[in-house]
Amino acid sequence: MNHIAPLPHRPLTAPVGLRIGHVHLKVAELERSLAFWRDVIGLTVMQRMPQAVFLSADGYHHHIAINTWESQGGRPPAPGSTGLFHVALVYPDRAALGTALRRLLDAGVALEGASDHGVSEALYLSDPDGNGVELYRDRPETEWPRDAEGGLAMTTKRLDLQALLAEAG
Repeated sequence: MNHIAPLPHRPLTAPVGLRIGHVHLKVAELERSLAFWRDVIGLTVMQRMPQAVFLSADGYHHHIAINTWESQGGRPPAPGSTGLFHVALVYPDRAALGTALRRLLDAGVALEGASDHGVSEALYLSDPDGNGVELYRDRPETEWPRDAEGGLAMTTKRLDLQALLAEAG
């Protein structure tokens, strides 16, 4: 295990323009995972290899990659162990999130949670390998809840799934 030594205190910020490029997941069964990420979530296969698939939401080389290089037939991490909490996919608007919910329900994927955080609305589930997945949409910043001092005041309230489905049309 690596030990990280504290650095001398100095202001440090990431450079403007830094973004999360992609998430690469170890999976037990490539075809099962591919059916979830491609057929249920709706990502497009950009490249396929014998033990890996690279998927995209909009033509980028990949947002999600899945592989069995070290995990073929493996088990999910035991409860209480470290690892990925969830990967979060941001939908452009409420209607698109509603459509995603409909796809999940049609595929028989169980939701583990659905929350209104004030800044966003989110659906929580797991992929076939037990990796957490959050599908959400952000509210415009002008609608974010604020405290008396103007600081962010996120909440966790129950998300109205029927109203979200109605947005999908």
